[in-house]
Amino acid sequence: MIIKKIFERVSDEEVHSDLLKFGRGEFKDKYLIEAKKQADKWSIKTGPEYANFLVKRGLEKISDKVFISGAIISTFDIRAGMGGSVFSSEEEVRQFMGIKQLKVNLEVNSSRVLEVMARYHRAFFALSFSLPGYELKIKSKAPKSVKPSSGGEKKAGADFCSLKTTDVNFIKELFFDFPNFKEISVKHTIKIDEMIYPKDFVKIKPEEVREKSKRKGVLIREVVIDGKSEKREAYFEA
Repeated sequence: MIIKKIFERVSDEEVHSDLLKFGRGEFKDKYLIEAKKQADKWSIKTGPEYANFLVKRGLEKISDKVFISGAIISTFDIRAGMGGSVFSSEEEVRQFMGIKQLKVNLEVNSSRVLEVMARYHRAFFALSFSLPGYELKIKSKAPKSVKPSSGGEKKAGADFCSLKTTDVNFIKELFFDFPNFKEISVKHTIKIDEMIYPKDFVKIKPEEVREKSKRKGVLIREVVIDGKSEKREAYFEA
């Protein structure tokens, strides 16, 4: 989970890949997450930034088949890279403004989905499924494009992904700084102060410059836990 990694000063490909969507500027209300403790389980709601993480963590729990529904969203046709059908079944592709949505609704081995996620980690996996102790629902649509914050923006909500889980270890990972709570909400502001371009950027293609460029800035984490407010900051270069 990249928020945890940034606070632990880890700068790897996962962090870099996730920050690619941000340019220079200030981006408020990102990585939104809310949770409530309900008897022996937790009810969690998040923004779209957590979708791939939630799907991956859930599928890693099993080694058997699982019924999934939703869409895999990207700027390219994943099936072409896989040499045909992604999950050895019929799939429907919808396209709009250069964005391709591969609609899926089938039973598939969890390892197959994880293989596709590892190969195409920059695609958006809006997939829903239910496992013992892990019930995940994600809106099967593309998230809105990321733009710098402005004064007239409508306040964002943690309503893209919904999860009910009994996994205490997962809670400790997700809420790494405040794992014990009755009710919690977290929001983040990402400030990109500087773009660090590759030394040979004048010789390479614009899309390669974008992918190889690093973002330098600060992540501000604001937490409200059981009515008390906490605020932390972490600097990053990734």
